[in-house]
Amino acid sequence: MNMRSGGAGPWVMESLISKPQFPAMRAPRFRIVLTLFAILSTSPLAAAKEAPAMSLPGYKAVPVHYGALNKMLMSVSINGQSANLIVDTGANQSILDSSAAESFGVSPSRHGLRYLGFTQINGQLFPLGFVRSFRAGPMNFGGTSVALLNASTRNNFSTGSGMGNAHVDGILGTDILTRHKAVINSRTRLIFFRVDSSRQLQLAKFALSQRFTRVPLRKEENGAFTVPCSINSRLGSLLVDTGAFVTTLNESALKSLGVTLQPTQAKARFTTGLVRQISLGQVNYLAVGDFKVPRTKLAAAVLPNFALQQGSTRIDGILGLELLVMCHGIIDFDSMSLFLK
Repeated sequence: MNMRSGGAGPWVMESLISKPQFPAMRAPRFRIVLTLFAILSTSPLAAAKEAPAMSLPGYKAVPVHYGALNKMLMSVSINGQSANLIVDTGANQSILDSSAAESFGVSPSRHGLRYLGFTQINGQLFPLGFVRSFRAGPMNFGGTSVALLNASTRNNFSTGSGMGNAHVDGILGTDILTRHKAVINSRTRLIFFRVDSSRQLQLAKFALSQRFTRVPLRKEENGAFTVPCSINSRLGSLLVDTGAFVTTLNESALKSLGVTLQPTQAKARFTTGLVRQISLGQVNYLAVGDFKVPRTKLAAAVLPNFALQQGSTRIDGILGLELLVMCHGIIDFDSMSLFLK
């Protein structure tokens, strides 16, 4: 098998404080990691109150927790060994750091079922490995393929130091989330995976009864998930990415709307070597679908064309995890909906 992806490339947004960088798989799109947590006064993830848990018939619930820099982390078992994965709706393929994968007994091999081929990211080939046993809480995913980041990307992939108490071994991507029709409840910190296809999920009816607003989730040709938005009455689209720790909008779009931007000490650094300054701006009106987001300051950057073009849709920014939590976001890959409250 030879999986190919586009040549967009990941980028890291970082403050002047050195932080480890965690590139993501984009097959076939770019990976964005936002670490503006250091320049924001508070984290909505840390401030969020525990919400009452909900149960979904025909699904199994797996808890997640939020680590440093707004990471959504899931504790899993890979071939019987414990691991931590970032849950990333912006990554098509689940990945493992090659050194961690080796300790789990997952490695590319020319003999046996563990050898699957390669996947191409940003012009580089990365081997695929086969996980024989993959579990999370009560959920058994069985065997699955993962991409392995090798030593040539080690400078852009760090697991451990500087990331708080959480050791990160890889990424849980939408290959697994969509396969099992996952429902991500960012507020209750639970992800539900379907195990009984005969049970009809009534999530939309329940969400509407709880005064949630339903926003249609669109899957683009390149696998990205987008939602419609309105920024100061200008219609557009946002990429839904739980791997983006802070929401960011395209700087040129905000400037054209008359939004005043304040420069920060944070910079966006692309794996291609491109460096861009990060600003903050007060957006008076931001709506995701028909849901009006509370007035807040948002990050802005000059996003390059390869990041802005997602399939046939040109996005205006990335909807990150902090706004999803603040707005009680629920992502439903069954009904292709984003629920906000």
